[in-house]
Amino acid sequence: MRRALGALLIAVVSLGAAGQNRERQTYELIYQDVQLLKQQYQKLEKKVDAASDDIKAIRELVRDLAGQFKLFQADQARAQENLKGLPSQYQIVLERLSQLEARLLQMGEDLIALKAKPAPPVEPPQEAPKKDDKTPAVKKPAKEPAKKTEPVSEKKEEKPVPVQTNLSPQEVYNTAYTDYQKGSYELSVAGFETYREQFPASPLADNALYMIGECYFSQKKFDKAIGQFDDLIVTYPLSDKVAAAYWKKGLSLIELKRKDDAVATLTLLMSKYPLEEEAKSAQQKIKELKEIK
Repeated sequence: MRRALGALLIAVVSLGAAGQNRERQTYELIYQDVQLLKQQYQKLEKKVDAASDDIKAIRELVRDLAGQFKLFQADQARAQENLKGLPSQYQIVLERLSQLEARLLQMGEDLIALKAKPAPPVEPPQEAPKKDDKTPAVKKPAKEPAKKTEPVSEKKEEKPVPVQTNLSPQEVYNTAYTDYQKGSYELSVAGFETYREQFPASPLADNALYMIGECYFSQKKFDKAIGQFDDLIVTYPLSDKVAAAYWKKGLSLIELKRKDDAVATLTLLMSKYPLEEEAKSAQQKIKELKEIK
């Protein structure tokens, strides 16, 4: 019995100790969970604080943007009010400018017309011859018979004289250019000479000089053509016709059998105006001339 009771007591004590150990383990686990929850709560609290700071910054930024937007709206409203009066003012300025331009054009045409209009010749007053009975009458010499002139094989060419005209500069130029297209080279030369004499300051004065050279070139009067092209190169060195003048001068020299001068002229054209189309033509022409022995 004693042994049985002792065994039973030992069993009861061991069961109690085992129960206490379980409770202790359970408490420790609960304590660990509580500590973990505290740590997580602290982390969440820090994140909430950071988020609240960000929210405050965002709110301040939104306030600033709202204020700037209101200022922008106010500025835009003022600008629209100011723009309402601009179209009418702009239209008035355009009308005044157009009127001024028309006046200037009219004054320029009137000035050109005045310069082009020839002055009327002033004839000296003629005194009536006084009759003098003592003065013997002068007999008129008898007409001599007309002398027969031998026919001349070639007529002497006269340089066309520019004619005074009341036409506008553009009309004079267009008329001369139309004559050139028709093949009326003498009339074309006269027209362009008239243009150069009456409108020397015109923007097309260099073109007129070039066209005179073209007329002579078309008539195969290559010496005269070279003279006109040289005049253009010297008088208007910045003209857009200079490269073409060098090219036609080179062709004229080729027609006159002046090969070396032609090569020199075309080479000069290539060196001064390498990007022009005439430079490419000059390079090909020089190649052709060198192949000719």
